[in-house]
Amino acid sequence: MLEKIREGSQGGAAKIILGAVILSFALSGIYSYLGSNGQANAAAVNGEDITRYDLSVALQNEQSRLRQQMGEMFDTLAADPAWMANVQRSVLERMVSERLVDQKARELGLRVSDEQIKKAIVETPEFQVDGRFDNDRYQAVLRQINMTPDRLAATIGRDMIRQQLLSTLFGTEIVTSEQAQDLLALQQQLRDIRYLTIDKSAYLDQVSVGDEQVQSFYDTNLDRFATPEQVSLEYIELKAADLAQDIEVSDDELLAYYEGHQNLYQKPERRLAAMILIEGDRAKAERALARIKAGEAFADVAREMSDDFSAENGGELDWFERGMMDKAFDDALFALEKGGVSEILETEFGFQIVQAKEIAESVAAPIDDVKAEIADTVKLEKAQEAFYDMQQRLVDASFQFPDSLDDAAAEVGATIETSQLFNRFNAPQSLADPKVLNAAFSDAVVLDKMNSDVIELGSGHVIVVRAKEYQAAGTQPLSEVRDQILAQLKAEEASKLAQAAAEAKLAELEAGAELEGMVTEAGLARMGKPGVDPQLVAQVFTLARPADQPTLGSIKLSTGDYAIVALDKVTDGDAERAAADALKLRLAGVMGQENYQSLIDALRANAEISYYAAQ
Repeated sequence: MLEKIREGSQGGAAKIILGAVILSFALSGIYSYLGSNGQANAAAVNGEDITRYDLSVALQNEQSRLRQQMGEMFDTLAADPAWMANVQRSVLERMVSERLVDQKARELGLRVSDEQIKKAIVETPEFQVDGRFDNDRYQAVLRQINMTPDRLAATIGRDMIRQQLLSTLFGTEIVTSEQAQDLLALQQQLRDIRYLTIDKSAYLDQVSVGDEQVQSFYDTNLDRFATPEQVSLEYIELKAADLAQDIEVSDDELLAYYEGHQNLYQKPERRLAAMILIEGDRAKAERALARIKAGEAFADVAREMSDDFSAENGGELDWFERGMMDKAFDDALFALEKGGVSEILETEFGFQIVQAKEIAESVAAPIDDVKAEIADTVKLEKAQEAFYDMQQRLVDASFQFPDSLDDAAAEVGATIETSQLFNRFNAPQSLADPKVLNAAFSDAVVLDKMNSDVIELGSGHVIVVRAKEYQAAGTQPLSEVRDQILAQLKAEEASKLAQAAAEAKLAELEAGAELEGMVTEAGLARMGKPGVDPQLVAQVFTLARPADQPTLGSIKLSTGDYAIVALDKVTDGDAERAAADALKLRLAGVMGQENYQSLIDALRANAEISYYAAQ
């Protein structure tokens, strides 16, 4: 057969066909090269390209930052293509803004010299050893981040030029102390009010909502009834710790382990310490030590001269193992023989004299004291051996019979567990690990109906899952949400009736009537008060300061109810100068951010920006 093909390829027709194929590949290659703008670039800003390579690098850096910030939750979120698409869009928009700033800086003629860039590199801590620039370290870091010296210099130069421009936005804001004090006084302002609540629930019986209204609301708000993809799982979970519970260990095994691991069950040396503490008087400490050296009992001298609480007990403290006290005390205590007394120690507490009253040598703990601990250890070691064998059999069985967990469960003697339907963000705790979620929502599991790989969740802990039921992302049917919509529409209509009633009550109040049931709140602060609706508080502080008469208003509450309010008095706060100075810095930062955003908005408005779809 191969011979016939070879013979046929030597014919004239075959050569023509072969030539056409080669030409088509060549032309497609040239076309791809010439027309690669949409593939090679992610965007263009006033004719300057942002390459997909640069976007990829920036995206990797952003992912590293998010992973460090969010931990394992990042892996869960990153498995959602829509979430990752949003991250990529935000990174690209940031790159567009940076390119606009670069172009504006060039337009203004901002520059940095090679010497400035060199100085910045030399002063970079990551390139230094013992505080000095080290070329080997510099080259090693460049290799680690896959960057050439020229590219690094260009990046640093570009950042320095950006900083020149941004410093004009963040360093020139003027906020006076008087402005800051006025703002603080406003923030600390107190208001005395009276209010009457008009409850919408009182009007629900007067409301009628038809099926057409429900259908119309549903049709125009379908996104509110979107449901995420959900899966219920069957799974087999193996834990070495569970296997250990059924393992029996003989006394001979316990004794053999104990004798083979004596070093693990040594009780460390302990010393019963006594101390004399003299606070701030070395001469007194020297007199105390001289008396002890002359033969007086340590305890008698301690009772008479020590400033420590232990004096009444002859200076005796407690039994200590090495490392339990500060280093100077510890070193002195463990350098003494039984009954020995140290020289004077000068410490942060004062002048100390230490005695080692008793010494308990390091000895092996009796086997009876550690028997339970040894039993747990031996059981776990045996369980680990059994576990690794079962894990391998689970891997083999779940792979050989990928459309069911029955054979795998029978192979390892395990029970198949099941879960209720869940999405990526409300998984049961036992299945909430990002690796499990990634497998649970993978195409192989939910679409191909296959067993997942055996997933390692830790030492001696594995799981394999398969989809029992899968529900793709969709929209709840009207029948499921009809009552919810009906309740919302009725509440909205009742709120409108409450508004009308509130306006009528407000007219009465404006006419001078005294309304029954008004609640008084004196000294209401901006931060609110328990039991007072936050929306009421927020709106009260928008009312004009009262003059001769209370300021009146009608306010919609967060519940949909309405309130009639009378603002009787405003008391300004008394701002401290120190707090005002601190606020000045925060206000300057906020103003700088606003200036930066205004600059970006202005540059975008006059820029030609093109985005290329990913190929």
